[in-house]
Amino acid sequence: MGLVDFLFGSKKRRITDFLKNGAVIVDVRTQKERDKGFIENSMHVPLDQLQHTVEKLRELNKPIIVCCESGIRSEKAAHYLNLHNLDAINGGGWKSLKKNLT
Repeated sequence: MGLVDFLFGSKKRRITDFLKNGAVIVDVRTQKERDKGFIENSMHVPLDQLQHTVEKLRELNKPIIVCCESGIRSEKAAHYLNLHNLDAINGGGWKSLKKNLT
């Protein structure tokens, strides 16, 4: 296994594992960005509103895959959710995550 496969293959495996465990996908982009396209059945929680939805996400009692446009905001969101004891990972950009779902 090469370094690239190790680094990126691991992410895909984690996403697959999360999905097998009933993960919910949370899109942290702005409404304007989401209006251009999104993953079906994903929750929309703009990053600047995430702090107000932590308890709602906790009540779902499911792992969380966070996505955005490029993966930068979703990394911040996943880290924030982890700090609040939620099982969350960065799914990266929504378009690449969507490809991994099919």
